[in-house]
Amino acid sequence: MKTMRLLKALWVSLFILLPATVFAQGIGPIISTDDLAKVLKNPNVIVIDIRKVEDYKSGHIPGALGIFYNNWAPGIGNLKNEMPENDDLIDLLSANGIGPDSTVVVYGTTGTPPDRVDVTRVAWALKYAGVKKVSVLSGGFEKWAVREQREVSKEVVKPKAKPYTGTINKGLLVKKDYVKNQIGKTIIVDAREPAFFKGEQKLPFVAKNGRVKNAVNLPTIQVFDKYPPGEHMEPCCWTYKDVAALKNFASGVVGSDLNKEIIVYCDTGKVASAWWFILSEIMGFKNVKIYDGSMEEWMKDESAPIEP
Repeated sequence: MKTMRLLKALWVSLFILLPATVFAQGIGPIISTDDLAKVLKNPNVIVIDIRKVEDYKSGHIPGALGIFYNNWAPGIGNLKNEMPENDDLIDLLSANGIGPDSTVVVYGTTGTPPDRVDVTRVAWALKYAGVKKVSVLSGGFEKWAVREQREVSKEVVKPKAKPYTGTINKGLLVKKDYVKNQIGKTIIVDAREPAFFKGEQKLPFVAKNGRVKNAVNLPTIQVFDKYPPGEHMEPCCWTYKDVAALKNFASGVVGSDLNKEIIVYCDTGKVASAWWFILSEIMGFKNVKIYDGSMEEWMKDESAPIEP
């Protein structure tokens, strides 16, 4: 009898835990449109649309909150795409009812290379704020609404505000002086395309060609594939490459020591977020940071070591 009661209790426990397990399996760091559709009505999932307000109002994934990208990465001083001040970030989360234990899915548009990295930049801001479970939608709104003709809504969702109680994760962001001190001691990753890494090209707002001394290159172009391959239908849709391919490419550049410190940068700190997300959230590196000022700030400092 005692054995039967024990078995019964075990089955009950498994039955209770099963929905949570299935739910956890459906929400990985990169989530597909199929998996998002399965959890869309779950009250514990907060979906954020970071496109422009007019795009959100013209049609969005049902139930999604509209929180435009610039709220997450405003320009501060003379620098673009900076992390908001801590108080402003906490106010943004509080106003939208996002807590540290919320499950948040971020989506945007994938039409241009800068658009494709907006979601990981917002994911980084959420993780910096202390939100534990953050995912990005592969393929963005185009895959959901245009390619797959899934349901969209024009209803503006009003968030339920509540005080944010998470703890800022300051270790995810580094400043210029910290990077200077770590040259030669840590892995510094340049996430720009090879021509920029080699000093052959630069953006107009970057003062000089070149890269941080001793940096290695993980170009962000390696992160995405056009979907479906070979088609030219517009608007185009871009999805994340297979996780195994991403891991294989990255490990060839940064190695496999998950405890090694990695600092990622680009021109403004936005493009770098794609590899930050993959290294930290998918590959499991425990100490990955973004240099937010990136080349926009670095190249204005005559004392900042550069090459070539």
